[in-house]
Amino acid sequence: MRAAVTAHSKYTISDIDPRLYGSFIEHLGRAVYTGIYEPDHATADENGMRKDVIELVKELKVPIVRYPGGNFVSAYNWEDGIGPKEDRPTRLDLAWHTSESNQVGIHEFADWCTSANTEMMLAVNLGSRGLDEARNFLEYVNHPGGSEWSDKRIANGRKEPWDIKLWCLGNEMDGPWQIGHKTADEYGRLAHETAKAMRAFDSSLELVVCGSSNAHMPTYPEWEATVLDHTYNEVDYISLHMYFENRAKNTANYLARSIELDNYIGTVAGVIDYIKAKKRSTKNVYISFDEWNVWYHSKERDKATLAGANGWPHAPALLEDDYNFEDVLQVGCILNTFINRADVVKIACLAQLINVIAPIMTVPGGQAWRQTIFYPYYFASVYGRGTALKLMVDSPTYKVDDLGDVPYLDVSAVHDPDRNTVTFFIVNRHGTETLDLDANLLEFGALRIVDDQVIAHSDLGITNTADKPDNVAPKAVTGTSVTDGRLNARIAPLSYRMIRLQAF
Repeated sequence: MRAAVTAHSKYTISDIDPRLYGSFIEHLGRAVYTGIYEPDHATADENGMRKDVIELVKELKVPIVRYPGGNFVSAYNWEDGIGPKEDRPTRLDLAWHTSESNQVGIHEFADWCTSANTEMMLAVNLGSRGLDEARNFLEYVNHPGGSEWSDKRIANGRKEPWDIKLWCLGNEMDGPWQIGHKTADEYGRLAHETAKAMRAFDSSLELVVCGSSNAHMPTYPEWEATVLDHTYNEVDYISLHMYFENRAKNTANYLARSIELDNYIGTVAGVIDYIKAKKRSTKNVYISFDEWNVWYHSKERDKATLAGANGWPHAPALLEDDYNFEDVLQVGCILNTFINRADVVKIACLAQLINVIAPIMTVPGGQAWRQTIFYPYYFASVYGRGTALKLMVDSPTYKVDDLGDVPYLDVSAVHDPDRNTVTFFIVNRHGTETLDLDANLLEFGALRIVDDQVIAHSDLGITNTADKPDNVAPKAVTGTSVTDGRLNARIAPLSYRMIRLQAF
């Protein structure tokens, strides 16, 4: 089976915002407690943060981390997480039916971000709270001093403000499950006024308004139109969320879901353009896809805790999906979609980073290790910086009932002029046939292969575990060639591939 790709150095989509490879930590399950924070762990630093986890996060080069939620934020009092730890209250978290000790709050999380070489993307509570609490939180975090809330920050041990620029105006406010759920008009009005107040403090902030929680919500895409009608001139991004699952055990259908993702992005991009035209505006609003991942493996075993059968446990194991090799292919396709829509998707957050539907897992008191999906995320984050290339792709296809013709070859490419590299990220969706790839490379100069890695396995269901963390891992490939500006590679069935070329 053959597939052809043409890439030209001048035929581009957009420069990629590095924040396309962001992630997310919520006060949910073991993401925080025994995830990033475990004071009694052998690797714990002076702040109680696990250094083994920090090293894995640094390996991923995560540019931003969204915090503290997620559904959790819609009933969160940020003030509970400041001041002496012994004075902080324990609260009942209604979103996940657990107890929150508040031993980690904004100070602890900010210090962790510094240690992990990442930046904060903060969310305000527009569910149970509103404008005043949001502006007070902003003042606490960003004002140098001489006001009530900034002076409290200084008294709590942080003299310099954190100067956080990127803020989410609530979370999934279209969802009936959300504490403080609102209609599009109710939320749009509140978000507008909150954004206006936050911009009165600092006009350079970047603000993210809530879009649809998924493309199957009954209010989608009217929600986006209504909310943006209220907020367009005050915000910079609208958020989208999407999770992927394969309950039917249909691999071909599962791996086609990135086409649905692309359609979702395209529809919302159209709504943005409509409101921009309606407002006669010259500014652009982009998409922050700040929750995405595979999530279905753990749902059955979580039902009892989420229904309250286990009381109000503190940091129980929740949403701990055991990712398999098949999920590597799905995550690869999702990341390719974001790269190929880098003109409109500027921010994206893999949900989540540690333990909770995460690429990194920990054993309390034990080791931290990489799940299977760690690797495609790693390759994209580390090597997917630069300019997304607009590829011409000619690939055989297969039929999927609700999506039409789906190409067996899923591919994106990034040109990094600073490194003089062109990097291809490739998934072969075919279950049995190798793809003979012929890529025509135009106006990049003479190129040579500097790295060629494959993730493949004969068992789609195999997982990495604490005992066997390398069941699924990348391996170097030989035999790929570049001759006279043409890249030729054999892409194994149901495999993920990264091929890096460099000019010489």
